[in-house]
Amino acid sequence: MKRIRVIRGWKALHPGDRGAAVAMGSFDGVHRGHQQVIALAAKAAGALNAPLGVITFDPHPRVYFRPTEPAFRLMKTDQQARALEALGVDVLYVLPMDAEVAGMTDREFAQQVLHEGLGARHVAVGFDNSFGKGRTGSPATMRAYGEEMGFGVSVAEPVGDAGEKFSSTSVREALRDGKPEEAARILGRPFAIEGPVQRGRQLGRKLGFPTANVDLADYVTPRFGVYATRTRLPDGREVPGVANIGVNPTVEGVTRPLLEVWLFDFDEDLYDQVIETDLVRFLRPEEKFASLEAMTEQVMRDAQAARALLMPEF
Repeated sequence: MKRIRVIRGWKALHPGDRGAAVAMGSFDGVHRGHQQVIALAAKAAGALNAPLGVITFDPHPRVYFRPTEPAFRLMKTDQQARALEALGVDVLYVLPMDAEVAGMTDREFAQQVLHEGLGARHVAVGFDNSFGKGRTGSPATMRAYGEEMGFGVSVAEPVGDAGEKFSSTSVREALRDGKPEEAARILGRPFAIEGPVQRGRQLGRKLGFPTANVDLADYVTPRFGVYATRTRLPDGREVPGVANIGVNPTVEGVTRPLLEVWLFDFDEDLYDQVIETDLVRFLRPEEKFASLEAMTEQVMRDAQAARALLMPEF
């Protein structure tokens, strides 16, 4: 598969990095609705014999404009790039969400960024896309700017089962409700948490279930509790397991929510390595136990349930 190129910024680009047919949006999650927008850009790219590009923003506009809101991201930029690469995207334009871009009118954004900066030959947007200062730009204004500035425009209609709209908000709600299967249905793949494995107190190892601990960072916080999981290692191996997401109230001193995943039949050093863990099924809410012994007994039952789900031949 051809590797996706990630280009940060829109100014003074190399001529070979301009002239793509692009899909524009936040694309947090690259869910099935987003994929429809990208498919329109792909159709135009084929007709124009142009590269297929995707435009997104860093930080996410919501983070820029509402920085005090709880974390909500569904994927990191690296995960986003991999998901887009799997869809055949040639180039990912990561535009800085800064004072300059935030202050542009919709016309200035179309003129300076899309037309002059990226040299876009076609722009695909979702039916509810907005852009420019005050979010005054719409698909209708984008069409008008396209006609004026010489780039094509296509608009993706709502897509879903029985008229339902696929949205990142729906994915977040499903995760907060402890419904990872519903999140996966909208995304087209399981929701996954990626990050470096942290050094903890190794309490799990002492109790017989060594865990790899990953900070949730900017991810939306799923419902606290225990999940059946699959984890991808840096070398590409995928390992089934069981994980707790939360603050582990039985053990004092944990204040930030963590993903603590026990990888089955695995005993290798993963410290500081980046792993990616799919949430497959919610098993039970997080709870505080009367003792470490009681907690260990429940973890073993959780592991048995996860193995039965993920490894039915076990």
